[in-house]
Amino acid sequence: MTRQRYDIIIIGSGAGGGTLAHALADTGAEILLLERGDFVPREPENWDPSAVWKDLRYRADETWFDGAGKPFTPYTHYCVGGNTKFWGSVLYRLRREDFGEITHVDGVSPAWPIDYETLVPYYERAERLYHVHGEAGEDPTDPPRGVFPHAPVPHSDAMARYVDQIRAQGLHPSHLPLGLRGIGEPGGCVLCDTCNSFPCQLDAKSDADVCCVRPLDALANVTLWTSAQALRLVTTPSGDRVEGVEVDRHGERRRVEAPLVAVCCGAVNSAALLLRSATDRHPAGLANSSGWLGRRYMAHLSTMMAGHHPFRRNPTVFQKTVAINDFYLRGPDGGYPLGQIQSQGRTHGVMAQTVVPWVPGWFFDYWVARGLDWLAMTEDLPRPDNRVIVDGAGRIHLDYRPTNVVAHDRLVGEVRKMLRTLGLRFQYVHSPNTGNTTHQCGTACFGTDPGASVLDPYCRSHDVENLFVVDASFFPSSAAVNPGLTIAAQALRVAEHIKGTELRVAAETGGQRARVS
Repeated sequence: MTRQRYDIIIIGSGAGGGTLAHALADTGAEILLLERGDFVPREPENWDPSAVWKDLRYRADETWFDGAGKPFTPYTHYCVGGNTKFWGSVLYRLRREDFGEITHVDGVSPAWPIDYETLVPYYERAERLYHVHGEAGEDPTDPPRGVFPHAPVPHSDAMARYVDQIRAQGLHPSHLPLGLRGIGEPGGCVLCDTCNSFPCQLDAKSDADVCCVRPLDALANVTLWTSAQALRLVTTPSGDRVEGVEVDRHGERRRVEAPLVAVCCGAVNSAALLLRSATDRHPAGLANSSGWLGRRYMAHLSTMMAGHHPFRRNPTVFQKTVAINDFYLRGPDGGYPLGQIQSQGRTHGVMAQTVVPWVPGWFFDYWVARGLDWLAMTEDLPRPDNRVIVDGAGRIHLDYRPTNVVAHDRLVGEVRKMLRTLGLRFQYVHSPNTGNTTHQCGTACFGTDPGASVLDPYCRSHDVENLFVVDASFFPSSAAVNPGLTIAAQALRVAEHIKGTELRVAAETGGQRARVS
C-alpha cells in the first residue's frame, strides 16, 4: 500500500469540506481534498428532466436499507461539490430562536452550544462567498441584520401578483435568500426552470464546486483527488489521534497521512465512516465514547405541493423566489411551531411521473404547466432511535421515523388553504416520509458535554484530538430552514479556529511547512 503525507486531509468537497478547504488554502498548509466522485460534466443532460429524475444519471449508484431492512436508493450525489451541485441554492441563516430550546408538539428542540451572534460574522462571510441575494427586513422571523451581498431575485409578474394576493390573506411573504452568480450578465444565471435538483450547465449556481473548490486549482498547496473514497480512518496505537486515511482511488488502495483530518462526507456517510473505523480502543466506532455517534439523525419533514387551475397556464419560468415564515415560530392560533413555506422551482411532467408512474406523461405535462409549486417544511426532532447503522458487510442502514407529524400536517393544511384562496383548488401533494435523505443532519452533534455529544463547539471530536467533523452532522437540532448556509458558516468558523490553534502551534514548533496567516 502506497503512503503519502500532507498537513491536512479533508474528506468530502461539499458545503462543509469545500468551504473548509477554501478557507484554509491561504495558510500555505499542504491540503489533500478527497472526493469519492468526479466533476459533473457539462452536457445537455444537465438540464434534461428525464436524465436527472427518471434515469437518475447523477444520483449515487448505491443501495441503503431502512429500519425494516428494505433497500432504497438515497437522494445523494458523489461529485465535486457534493449535494450542493443539486441543491436549490436557498441559503438561509437559522433564526435566532433556533439556537435556543424550542418546545414543539412532539417534544423539545435542544439548544445549541453557541448562539446566533456567534455565527453572525461567519454568516456574513458565507453569504459573500456564496453570492447570496436577498432583502433584509422583509421576513418577520429574521433578526436585525446587515444588507445582503446582492439584491433579491425579483418575482416574475405572475408570482408578484400571487404575492400581493398572499399578502392580502394577512401573511407576510418575503424574498427567498438565493445563491446565484451573475444574474443577467454574460455567462451568468439566466433564471431557468432547471435549478432545483439539476446541476447548472452554466456554473451560475452558487455551489461548493464553483464557489470554493475550483478557485483552488491554481494553488500549489492544495491537491484534489477525485474518485477517491475514504474507507476508514487509522489511529495511533493509543487511539487518541488519527494518523492516516485508507483510500480507494481508481481501485487502488492507498494510505495518506496528516496531523489533522476533517471528515465532511454528509451526516449519514460521516457517521458511517467513523463507525467503520472502529478499533480495539474505539470498539463502538471512532469518536463514539458517548454512544451518540450515528444517533439523533434528522431530516426535515418536507412535502412538495402544487396548486392547479385547469384553464390557467402558469407562464413563470423561474418560480423559486417566495418564502412565508408566518408559522415558523408558532401556529396561526399561537400554538406550537409549524415550519416554513417556500415556492419551488417548476415541476416537469417527468418529475411528477416518477411518483405515479402508471399515469401517462401527457397528463402531467398538462397539469404541471398549470401549476404553482410549493414546499412545506417542518422541523424534525432528534430522536435517539433515529440512527445510522453499519452492518457487518459495511452497508448503511438508516433507521428513521419522522417527528412533528401533527405540526407538519397542520402546515400542509395552511398551504392548502392558501392555494384555495388563490383559486388553485386542484392540488398535488407528495412527501418522501421515511426515505428522506435531503437536509440530513445530527449524527455527530456538537456540545460541551463529552458524555452527551460527539464534537466540541468547534466540531473537534471529544475523543480524538486531531479529528474534526464539518458537515451537518454537528447540528443538535434541524430547525426548519435549509441547512447549507449554516454548514458553510460553521466551516469558516472552524477554519479560523484551526488557523489560530493547530496551524499556529505547528508553525511555532517547526513541525508545519505552512505559512500561518
